Amino acid sequence: MIAFVAGGARSGKSAVAEALAREHLRERKGATLVYLATARVGDDEMAARVARHRRERGEGWRTREAPLEIDAALDGLAAGSSVLLDCLTLWAGQWLFEAGRDEAAGRAMLGRLIAAARRRGIALVVVSNDLNEDLPPRDEAVWRYLAFLQRLHRDLAAEADRVVEVVAGRAIEWKGIEGKGGDEGGSDDRHKA
Repeated sequence: MIAFVAGGARSGKSAVAEALAREHLRERKGATLVYLATARVGDDEMAARVARHRRERGEGWRTREAPLEIDAALDGLAAGSSVLLDCLTLWAGQWLFEAGRDEAAGRAMLGRLIAAARRRGIALVVVSNDLNEDLPPRDEAVWRYLAFLQRLHRDLAAEADRVVEVVAGRAIEWKGIEGKGGDEGGSDDRHKA
């Protein structure tokens, strides 16, 4: 199962994504629950945020850090494991601006991550922020970043078995629940996660 969970900042998407990852794990005895962190802890504020997220997630999570090489992050995980990648938004910025890598290579890396998860029977839940809900920015670097992130979102949504948007803590299923929402683009406020 590949799931894409998107929403605005502080919308509740992490809680929804964690529930999806746990849901898959309940179905697979003996599998591992992995939090794949893309954030770099560079200051006290980020360290406090990471600590708060760990407390809120609770017990049972193994953390792996992958600020850039997300495709290698599944190495060594057992088939049937459940992986929550949080978040694609940070990864995309680090990929373009800190590492100076190109968009095509980033999209290919995301594709390899998805393919590896499918091949190995690993549930992959990817969290990202909806950032392009305003007028297009005038700054060329910001525009480049938003365009890259939106292409990643489209790639991920096309490959995902489930696509969930989170608004004010409510999960809206856009794709993946049989007979609910679906690919037709209709929104169906199902609170499964």
